[in-house]
Amino acid sequence: MNFRRFIVNYRIPIAIVMLLLGFWLGFKVTWWIAWIPFLIAIVMVAAYFMLGPMTLIQSYVESGDMEGAQKILSKVKYPNLLYKPIRSTYYMLRANFSTMTDDLDKAEADLKKGLETGMPEKEYEGTAYLQLGSIAYKKGNVKEAFEHLKHAVKIGLPDKDNEATAYLQLSSICLQRRDFRAAKQYFAKAKSCKATNQQVVDQIKEMSKYLARIPG
Repeated sequence: MNFRRFIVNYRIPIAIVMLLLGFWLGFKVTWWIAWIPFLIAIVMVAAYFMLGPMTLIQSYVESGDMEGAQKILSKVKYPNLLYKPIRSTYYMLRANFSTMTDDLDKAEADLKKGLETGMPEKEYEGTAYLQLGSIAYKKGNVKEAFEHLKHAVKIGLPDKDNEATAYLQLSSICLQRRDFRAAKQYFAKAKSCKATNQQVVDQIKEMSKYLARIPG
């Protein structure tokens, strides 16, 4: 891991060394061998711009080192040059960190950039719309939140906890609109997801108590 981190963090210096080595081999030995360090230099430069340090971030996320993951993200200097699937992951992760610090405007902007780039799988696209819906709901943009959440469940979400969360938020919006029939329908869908996340389970219990008091 340390060797891999070294290679990722010092791609440009390694590329420069390889170029110098290539020229030295070319002039002092033979150009038939010089192409090898030249090729390594080209690969290093391409990886620097197209991959960035993103290949290191998974280990930080899996270990729960969010501070380390954020440092990796901050090292990306040219996000628009990243390979598309990696670019969308970059914006999604940055949006998640912005959400944690309640920087909703930045999170919303990054989610939209990620969607414009194109998500590698439909489930990730659904998650992005779920997050956009939650952000819009927090900002008081109820109509926008409703549309994003509906789109999220239509596209598909990665697990039942996320699906239940989307339906619960849709149910809450319908309650605000006093559309009690739709609220109960969305709540029934949330309940049928059989969520396992304790926070979502508690929200379902609370919503169940509230809806029980509504006639019809």
